[in-house]
Amino acid sequence: MHLTEINTNSQAKSLALFCKVVDNFGDIGICWRMARQLQQEHGIAVTLWVDDLRSFQRICPQVTTDTEIQEIAGVTVRHWRDQQGSFTVADIADIVIEFFACDIPPDYIQAMAKCEQRPVWLNLEGLTAEEWVEGCHTLPSPHPSLPLTKHFFFPGFNSKTGGLLREARLDSERTAFQSDPEAMTAFLQQLGLTEAEISNTKVSLFCYPHAPVADLLEAWQSADTPVTCLVPEGVAAETVETYLGQAAKAGASVIHGGLTVRVLPFIPQTDYDKLLWACDINFVRGEDSFVRAQWANRPFIWHIYPQDKNLHHKKLNAFLKTATSATASLAALSHAWNAVSHSPLDWTEIWQDFQVDLPEIARLSGIWQEKLQENGDMTSNLLKFVNAVKVASQKDAV
Repeated sequence: MHLTEINTNSQAKSLALFCKVVDNFGDIGICWRMARQLQQEHGIAVTLWVDDLRSFQRICPQVTTDTEIQEIAGVTVRHWRDQQGSFTVADIADIVIEFFACDIPPDYIQAMAKCEQRPVWLNLEGLTAEEWVEGCHTLPSPHPSLPLTKHFFFPGFNSKTGGLLREARLDSERTAFQSDPEAMTAFLQQLGLTEAEISNTKVSLFCYPHAPVADLLEAWQSADTPVTCLVPEGVAAETVETYLGQAAKAGASVIHGGLTVRVLPFIPQTDYDKLLWACDINFVRGEDSFVRAQWANRPFIWHIYPQDKNLHHKKLNAFLKTATSATASLAALSHAWNAVSHSPLDWTEIWQDFQVDLPEIARLSGIWQEKLQENGDMTSNLLKFVNAVKVASQKDAV
């Protein structure tokens, strides 16, 4: 049965989402967006378990790092530490999600098995465009010793997966913002940009420390069109500090040739969306900013999280093959940015080719976004699947 054929009114009232922070901001970014959407759009009581509150605080300033239990935006946030032996049946949510195969507490699993109506247990996997996920999406995995079954749920880029995280009002909010030049200018001025910097080609830069930032800055410095590079504080800090000739702290800036580099404060998620919307090109990393770039209706380059044996290059190529916005020049820049080839590169030529293609990439980005919207949003698709699992378990019990 296809997900759209199932009643979307899930009976689940509570949900526990477990997140272990590995990628600093990518995993907690996804979990925090999802937790808020579940609570605000679907009325579900969400408890978000997080092991690293400091990383969480960077994207959500309301978080206090020395509090065990706190409520933020209607979501209960709990510091996930060693809570062994402290779980009973009363603590178990209707839906239990472990993000990216993190191991939830064994005592929590034991309590799940004792529930009269056992929760729907999901492993929310990482995002990839590789074809193999289509065969694994929603597959069951019975527990080896307990009467529990966990299902794998994969986000993705087509109807054979769970789709991408997207709030109901995101499109209208982005359209309104991008249709209002005064609002965009006011937002950028709040971040410290001058009129000249705003008039340049604006590029947001969010990447891992090993990115070839110095090569890109040099290419921008001699580019035909002036570039304003906006980099959050703490990102590529050593390279940026060397280029600035001073500490890479928020507010620092320098002009070399046609390039202005400005360091921004690390901003909350909602403002980060606006930054993506306001820039002409976005360099993003990991998964959360990568997904948000899909919805920004702007050209973007993905710095993918590195994996052993360069398996991340396979994921990158799978996405470039899938995305309708991936022109040859975008693919070439993506490959250079992710060190797919170790041959000497002419960064000036790579950037010039990409820049010439920008109008076409922008047009194709809109088409790609419309295609993704046809798959629905991941949170709603997940709740439809949860409802399907509940219906199936009730039938089995009869």
